[in-house]
Amino acid sequence: MIIKGLNCLGLMGASTFGGVELSLIHTDGLDITERIKETNIPYPDELKEKIRSILGLKRDIDDNEEKLKEVDLLVSNFYIKIINDFVLESGVDVDVVGIDGITILHNPNLKYTYQLGNGRYIANKTGIKVVTHFRNADIFNGGQGTPVSSTYFNAVSSDEIKPIVYVNISGKSSLTWIGSFGEFVGFDCGPGDNFINNWTSKHANMDNDYNGRLAAMGSVHEKIVNSLMHHKFFAKFPPKSAYTGIFAEKAEHLEGLSLEDGAATATAFVAEAICYSICLYLPELPLKVVICGKGANNPTLVRFIRQRLPNIEVVISKEDGITTTAVNAEIAAFLSARSLYSLPITFPSTTGVINPMSGGDIYEKDN
Repeated sequence: MIIKGLNCLGLMGASTFGGVELSLIHTDGLDITERIKETNIPYPDELKEKIRSILGLKRDIDDNEEKLKEVDLLVSNFYIKIINDFVLESGVDVDVVGIDGITILHNPNLKYTYQLGNGRYIANKTGIKVVTHFRNADIFNGGQGTPVSSTYFNAVSSDEIKPIVYVNISGKSSLTWIGSFGEFVGFDCGPGDNFINNWTSKHANMDNDYNGRLAAMGSVHEKIVNSLMHHKFFAKFPPKSAYTGIFAEKAEHLEGLSLEDGAATATAFVAEAICYSICLYLPELPLKVVICGKGANNPTLVRFIRQRLPNIEVVISKEDGITTTAVNAEIAAFLSARSLYSLPITFPSTTGVINPMSGGDIYEKDN
């Protein structure tokens, strides 16, 4: 029997620097028929520092172009190595690689988005078809550019009782609400792991608050959380996208707190932003909230969300059969199939784009 679909390898660069996610699935862009293999590869320390040195830079300004090209080449070579190693270890013929590289700058107000990963170069070096830059078509046509994950969550929710919400917590947080009749709404709802990680990096030289242990030992300063929630982003109705660095200036509100209290308060801010969005901006409150992404591995963050949504079931994604270690790579794999089949990945109800929009730049090895 021939199974429809493609073997799609997704790669997520992860702006949280928690490592590169890889996920190999079989999909036709409508359903996921098999999850084959997944892994997470850490960035070399030297490469992390190179990437950090260009975060927030915009192309065509001063000498930014050369700096970005240099780091893009280094990152692309790293991606090539781990793709080749992964494919060899899996023993599976891969039809396409979907790459959602680290976001250097995303700002829909400027109609600008830039992620690392040279698709043409990677396709030539691996010999595999590559799809990159899933946000570009949407943002160039008036959309917010993110989230691009709503069609994936719609696919994995087929057996769920609706309405349901999927919250994807990575560098920032986004959500997808799926209604009883299959309608869906998606938008960025606020800060994510990066807001917490920036605190631990600055004050403890730690890439992240592993398992939320620092936050668990600290006390939440609710007055500071309330002050952080006065950011203009939260008063804006969806669709909306949290542009790069949008909450950075708010981090100064944490200064003066102990390491643990700062981690707890930052984590509470992430939880409050998510719950505020669920309670205020959805057509109908969900019966269940599924926490996905790296944030699902932070028990303190999940506990804070549960405390703020006492009448709604809150679960982490692995309880629903969705990976907690490579969900964004799985999304990239799923989107690569939708791109090849010219299926839409963004919609008026998810990014504000005028019409449903396919996306992704497709590259094949040059002859």
